[in-house]
Amino acid sequence: MTVRVDAVVIGAGIIGASVALELARSGRSVVCVDRGPAPGAGSTSASSALIRFSYSTPDAVLTAWESAPHWERWSEHLGTVDPNGMVSFVRTGMLIFDAPSGTMPRVTALWDEIGVPYERLHTDALAARYPGLDLGSYFPPKPIDDPAFADDSTSNLSAVFDPNAGYVDDPLLAAHNVAFAARAHGAEILLRRRVVEVLFRERRVSGVRLDDDSVLEAPVVVNAAGPHSAALNRLAGADRDMRIGHRALRQEVFTAPAPATLVPTAELPIVVDLDLGQYFRGQPGDLLLVGGTEPECDPMEWIDDADRFDEHCTVARFETTMLRLARRVPDFGVPIRPTGLAALYDVADDWVPIYDASCVPGWFMACATSGNQFKNAPLAGKFMVSIIESVERGASHDEDPVQFPGARTGRHINLGAFSRLRNPTLTSGTVMG
Repeated sequence: MTVRVDAVVIGAGIIGASVALELARSGRSVVCVDRGPAPGAGSTSASSALIRFSYSTPDAVLTAWESAPHWERWSEHLGTVDPNGMVSFVRTGMLIFDAPSGTMPRVTALWDEIGVPYERLHTDALAARYPGLDLGSYFPPKPIDDPAFADDSTSNLSAVFDPNAGYVDDPLLAAHNVAFAARAHGAEILLRRRVVEVLFRERRVSGVRLDDDSVLEAPVVVNAAGPHSAALNRLAGADRDMRIGHRALRQEVFTAPAPATLVPTAELPIVVDLDLGQYFRGQPGDLLLVGGTEPECDPMEWIDDADRFDEHCTVARFETTMLRLARRVPDFGVPIRPTGLAALYDVADDWVPIYDASCVPGWFMACATSGNQFKNAPLAGKFMVSIIESVERGASHDEDPVQFPGARTGRHINLGAFSRLRNPTLTSGTVMG
């Protein structure tokens, strides 16, 4: 069977579904295909769904700041109301501990320039506002078998408080909401289908073949396949000129009961602890959701085959996470059994996403979105439509990058910042982007 459409999107996570929605809104016929059982059932479902603005490059800060109002007015952004329920943005604020790494001065300088409000809190103010936290500095982050892990602190922390940060209460439902809106605008979502071949006509992409031998013919194919996207880029031959690599990274996130000093967790800000190398936020039921910030002392677990990885949490990662949390929250009681999940992120060499065309005509990329691009899904779809329309008109996005106008700030976001050809020395090379 052959189906002819204007565009195919590979991947129905929050990014792929958003691309499908915006392509459908532009008047194109769209099929979004995903190997999973439901939109967002892969990496999206494992996201901590943080909405934050703490990035250290101007275009990254602008993208997050311009995306946030869409989450605050979610049904208005989608133009539909999903009968299965709509997600909510939970505004908690975010507390980011300063660390000698120098990350936060770069961030706050950009916030000053762009107009992102924040508050500086020194140790006394932190102690008064958050009495359940140990404010000692233990930098740099250390593995728990390091003899220095238990050393006393020699100085105290200060922090930056971002009042507009928060999180989305159900990342899986968020992807379902976007997919529902895409369908309402005419897109088709094909689930439990895998792309096995990229088709060409006269050196241009002409569609894809699926594992049931059906063919989707289209002059535009967008790769938003998350941890599988690097393999698909190789399949299409689109990796030939890329200066930025990307691959699957296994991550673990845990939940644990919050101590009484942090209850109710609904009043707890997200805490980004660069001093110890992790973050935590409240969860319904007075739980804490705890994950890492990829400090240098923690080994990265890169996965060669995204179809083969251990989906169970490990005791070693659990113990490290819980003992670091106990350093920051003295009343925390370390649980006996790990409760959490393991999933894959698609991560670029410099932790910055790839929103771009490619060296293969008709093949576009919304890749390497790791765990930090969930918040930017509303703009990611719009970015890709802008790039596709520019390139299909004959412009060179490589030589003259698309400038996307921000409705909130009136400033333009240089989409060349997310190019596959970018210079990695000009980015931060960390999850703080």
